[in-house]
Amino acid sequence: MVEPKILLIIPAYNESEGIAQVVQKVDQYLQKSDYRIDYIVINDGSTDNEEEILRKHKINHIELIQNLGIGGAVQTGYKYALERGYDVAIQYDGDGQHDIESLPSLVEPLLCGESDFTVGSRFLEESNSEFQSSTTRQIGIRILSALIYMTSNIRIKDVTSGYRAANKKVIAQFVGRYPSQYPEPETYMHLFAKDIRVKEVGVRMFERETGTSSINLFKGMNYMVSVSLAILFSAILGGKKS
Repeated sequence: MVEPKILLIIPAYNESEGIAQVVQKVDQYLQKSDYRIDYIVINDGSTDNEEEILRKHKINHIELIQNLGIGGAVQTGYKYALERGYDVAIQYDGDGQHDIESLPSLVEPLLCGESDFTVGSRFLEESNSEFQSSTTRQIGIRILSALIYMTSNIRIKDVTSGYRAANKKVIAQFVGRYPSQYPEPETYMHLFAKDIRVKEVGVRMFERETGTSSINLFKGMNYMVSVSLAILFSAILGGKKS
């Protein structure tokens, strides 16, 4: 049996303070992992000295000449995965929030053929994650989860989780189209429209160690309205453009 090729996509914007430590943890895990895993950091047009840090530590990366946002950065990683023939691509945040030890929970359902796409969740019973975000964000996540369920009849509890894994079928779809502003919740509608099998699995997450979240108190309301509209439009269009 051919050993599957797995790629860890690490989008990072202004994460110079901690990106080297994040990659160090990844390297330590890969040394003991049973999987064949590579990683690529996508430096999303950072304005700090992230590029200098990546070069100094000889970290495998792609430097984007301008900031594309999380959607554009992750799609760049999927394009890299497709061009190099990876069987699985995993999105892994560069701010220290994701537990690399939870990686098998994401990968195994894909390798066993149980699903095409997995999402790491803090809110499932089998998750041992102590960190579950702020109360305000949890309320927002539940609202978006309910909206997705109402429009698709499929329940995803941790709809904003960025710890996700895709097989070749989904990698190719995301290369063709990937939402730019609110990719985590919006992509589910495109996946469901294509009858992509999605499985939510329990993982561990931590509070971000460095950097600043792209969603703050002032952007929160706009985020909820924009994502809700995106979900509704995707449901109405039935994924015809996905």
